[in-house]
Amino acid sequence: MSRAGTWMKMLGCGIVICVGGPAFVQYIRPTDEELFKRYNPDLQKRSLEEGDRRARDFDEYVGKLKQWSKSDKHIWFAAQEQQEQKRLEVEANRSQAKEDAKVQREEMRKELLGEK
Repeated sequence: MSRAGTWMKMLGCGIVICVGGPAFVQYIRPTDEELFKRYNPDLQKRSLEEGDRRARDFDEYVGKLKQWSKSDKHIWFAAQEQQEQKRLEVEANRSQAKEDAKVQREEMRKELLGEK
C-alpha cells in the first residue's frame, strides 16, 4: 500500500476518534432531568428544597470572586484578607458579648446585694 493511502487511513481514524469519541460520550451522558428521575423520592425532595440555597451560595461566591479579582493583589491573598477580617469581626463580637454578659452579671450581683 502506498504512503498516501496509509496517511489517509491514519487521518480518517484520527478524525473518527477525535470527533466520534466526544460525540459518543455526549450521546450516552444522561441529562439533568434523567438523573433527577433516578433519585429516590427523599433525595428529590431534598434536592428541590436545597436548590435555591445552593444557587444563592454560588452566586454569592461568584460575587466575592469578582470583588477579589478587582483588587491589585492576587485573588487568594485578597480572599485570605477577607477571611482574616471576618475572623476579627467575629472575635470582636464575641468579646463584646462576653463584656455585656460580665456587666449584666455585675448588675445582677449588685441588685441582689442591695436588696439583702
